[in-house]
Amino acid sequence: MSQTFPVSRKSSMGYNVDEVEKFLSDARAAYEAQNDPASATGAPEIDSRSIRRASFSLQKGGYSTTHVDAALERLEDAFSARERSRAKNDLGEEKWFTLSRDRAREIVARLERSPGHRFKRVGLLSGGYDRGDVDDFCDVIISYFRTGAALTVDDVRGAVFRPKLGGYNEAQVDMVLDAVVDVMLSVQ
Repeated sequence: MSQTFPVSRKSSMGYNVDEVEKFLSDARAAYEAQNDPASATGAPEIDSRSIRRASFSLQKGGYSTTHVDAALERLEDAFSARERSRAKNDLGEEKWFTLSRDRAREIVARLERSPGHRFKRVGLLSGGYDRGDVDDFCDVIISYFRTGAALTVDDVRGAVFRPKLGGYNEAQVDMVLDAVVDVMLSVQ
């Protein structure tokens, strides 16, 4: 049986093969349904955000996480390009750019809060993201939006922060990073 991705060794963890294959099959159907509205009946609802948030359980001998993650990033880019094209067509290019600029302004306003107070903190005995790490990365994002400093979508997708008791709420930080990716992809 051929496999879509390389698999990890039998003793190593990888993504559940069946879950990945099902997700890719659903994504393919959703993408094709967007090309042919007549076939859209019963097609799964998948967009670039749902691809970014996709997660799979782990199994020994499963698909290589590195290969699957790279494929999901390419898939997200493809869906995002189509969404961007449709939005420009539906709204008009000028209105679409205005909306993207407004979303970027909202993000920057949030990230320009004083360091240590940009996000909700978890309790002193709960794990979160190291505030210094997150604040440093927020400064990079602000520079990207304000001055065009170098920053790629992959940089944001791959941002890693050390765990810290009493740190920033992980879900809140991740949600803002998702919004940054959305805006970056919308103007590519």
